[in-house]
Amino acid sequence: MLKIAVLVSGGGTNLEAILEAVDNGTITNARVETVISNNPNAYALERAAKRGIAHLCISPKDFFSRDLFHQALLEQLRACAPDLIVLAGYLVVIPPEVIAEYKNRMINIHPSLIPAFCGKGYYGLKVHEGVLARGVKVTGATVHFVDEGTDTGPIILQRAVAVEEGDTPEILQRRVMEQAEWKILPEAIDLIANGRVRIENGRTRIG
Repeated sequence: MLKIAVLVSGGGTNLEAILEAVDNGTITNARVETVISNNPNAYALERAAKRGIAHLCISPKDFFSRDLFHQALLEQLRACAPDLIVLAGYLVVIPPEVIAEYKNRMINIHPSLIPAFCGKGYYGLKVHEGVLARGVKVTGATVHFVDEGTDTGPIILQRAVAVEEGDTPEILQRRVMEQAEWKILPEAIDLIANGRVRIENGRTRIG
């Protein structure tokens, strides 16, 4: 049984999609053991509490330095010993020591078709603002492994979503979540939980 730690900063809609997928059997051989947020007011923590899932806030604001925050985060992850870390809207840069310790065991959901509209500065609504400003016709979401770069790890799954006339960043964000993020994140977790994802020469293979 794959033990999952979910890191999240906000409302936790992707967390909810994961939990529902576990409940309905879309995700097999896995369970969410821990939810960690950097935001004490994150509704994701309440979602976890309602389901009896261990949850806590580790905020950079509570530490004298970033190094101390990074140390606390790593110690907590070691304590819960996850097989897989899922970044589900976690708006904190992951420190290199965490990336190194959980190499190929940490995934992220990004609300665009990487390599478009990703990297430094592209997060949350800023991604969808960029999509609309550029006038592209198709956007989407990507699940990828986390490496030392920003949105540069091996891609696991992608799904395209149409950009429609009259879209606002908020409307487009919701459509990308409903049609892509909430579908491919659980799918990727299920593939990993059942040993169907491997990395070869920097690329993922699914079989």
